[in-house]
Amino acid sequence: MTDASQVLTRVFPSDDGPLAYLDVGQDTGSGAPLVLLHGGFTDHRMWRDLVPGLVAAGHRVIAPDARGHGASANASKPFRLTDDLAALLRHLDTGPAILIGMSMGGGTAVDTALEHPDLVRALVVSGVGTSEPEHTDPWTKDSVARYYGTLMSGDIEGWLEVVGEAVAGPYRKVDEVGPDIVRRVREMSRATAEKHTVGETDWHVPVTNTWARAATITAPTLALNGALDAPDLIAMAERLAATVAADSHTVSIEATAHYANMERPDTFTEHLLNWLNRLP
Repeated sequence: MTDASQVLTRVFPSDDGPLAYLDVGQDTGSGAPLVLLHGGFTDHRMWRDLVPGLVAAGHRVIAPDARGHGASANASKPFRLTDDLAALLRHLDTGPAILIGMSMGGGTAVDTALEHPDLVRALVVSGVGTSEPEHTDPWTKDSVARYYGTLMSGDIEGWLEVVGEAVAGPYRKVDEVGPDIVRRVREMSRATAEKHTVGETDWHVPVTNTWARAATITAPTLALNGALDAPDLIAMAERLAATVAADSHTVSIEATAHYANMERPDTFTEHLLNWLNRLP
């Protein structure tokens, strides 16, 4: 069985610096390639506990570090995350693939279904709808305000406290979550934050009008959420599943919040593989 923590990442020489990615299981079987897309300020390592099971089930697993995250280069000119992903998949001659994205990564997955539909066979989103979130829940709005407020002020320690609260979600305290999960998320977040400086140019170009365009998505879609995540984040994922012009399904994983894939990786993998096995 593949141990993702022992597999070295590879590098794709994009037109604006190297982008790092994990690529394992190419020779394991005939299962569709799976692309794991991490959340904001983390990196591909957030998926490490899922990789062995997915590879054992016969899938090739590709897990990139988004530009400006993990071991990937920062941007020096305008870019879109979806275009970076499309360039990597075309470089690997991989597609259509099943895109599995958590939070920011889920938004990138949806953007790719809109902008590069030839590369997408199916979509799985967790804790997100499209790349244009609509926060309505008071807990989420307060959390987002403190998250970006502390980050933009350079208060990294204060920001990491908010990161821990985001891992716990609105219904638990941080010390009610497995300490290893909180530690790992904070370590990845700190490493990415330290790649950047306060006040630097934000070169990211968003994809627009995503909610109106979501009805054109023909890729089967699974919304796989933590039951203890913020209500509006769950609602956006379920709204996406109800909007796409394709078969869709929604699943909640009990006793988990925004990082359901890290808190209960075996359960996340089980639901994912069950759904994949039903795809035409």
